[in-house]
Amino acid sequence: MKAIIPVAGAGTKLRPHTYTQPKALIPLAGKTILSIIVDQLVEAGITEFVFVVGYLGEKIQHYVEQKYPQLICHFVQQTSREGTGHAILLTRSIVQDDEVLIVLGDTIVESNIKEIIAAPHSLLGVKKVDDPRNFGVGEMDEHHIITRVVEKPQIPKSNMALVGLYKIRETVQLFDCLQDNINNKIKSHDEYQLTDALECMIHHGVKMQAYKVTNWFDCGRKETLLETNAILLKKQMPFVIPPFENTIIIPPVSIGEHCNIKNSIIGPNVAVGDNTTVNYSIVKDSIVGSFSNLHEVVLKSSLIGSDANIRGLSQSLNIGDNTEIDLG
Repeated sequence: MKAIIPVAGAGTKLRPHTYTQPKALIPLAGKTILSIIVDQLVEAGITEFVFVVGYLGEKIQHYVEQKYPQLICHFVQQTSREGTGHAILLTRSIVQDDEVLIVLGDTIVESNIKEIIAAPHSLLGVKKVDDPRNFGVGEMDEHHIITRVVEKPQIPKSNMALVGLYKIRETVQLFDCLQDNINNKIKSHDEYQLTDALECMIHHGVKMQAYKVTNWFDCGRKETLLETNAILLKKQMPFVIPPFENTIIIPPVSIGEHCNIKNSIIGPNVAVGDNTTVNYSIVKDSIVGSFSNLHEVVLKSSLIGSDANIRGLSQSLNIGDNTEIDLG
């Protein structure tokens, strides 16, 4: 089985960070979004991956090749952003007729991946939500067989959202439906959607079962990313945090390697990247990237990119990479 991870999106809702950093490489609870996804799949026994890259794709390729040299990795370029359906179709020559596990690159789910892989039918990961209008939605019968899928319906007939996790056995039919949709210009919300191809497969008799995931974390916006960071930090406790000079650490926190922290209060719910310097500062409920420098700042509910230099006093920031701010 191969894993397909589409990571070609521009991540517009996370700007300014995604001007210089792919969304999948944003730090989260001591890792990156992408490494959390890949580690979960590797633990389940998957060793071959197909990454669909686009915007800043060379950074993703470099990251994967450096961090996972033991894996078989393919990189497919999506030069025009035409939707997830278009992205998946680009992998056809690599996947051929192998079974695939598709995991969207901005979604973290908690589930039994080994159980999903071993299932006798194709599976679609689902989770009950209060308002399903912003998601793909799966309708199902009393046996949890998917009878219909719709992308972002205005009047949903189900509150079971598709969470971005798909185990597909019938890959020949998948690619045929994707190609037919593109040939016939079948789009939803101006893009070629994977959801529409799945609906085509269901219409042609492919059996798909709903798989209810344990948890589903949205990493597409600053607010939800910070919430996800806090949840994952709590799940990963306890962390081994070395002592820092005249500094109070309030768990849960994750502090990267080679950080220089003095005279500060860090936590709760803080993730700090490698080689970052913090002095005379208070940081809580925030993510701080690598190689950043914070001096005399008060940060809460903030997302700070890598190589940022911040001096002065602040309350809530959303700062991208390579940024210098003096608030004194």
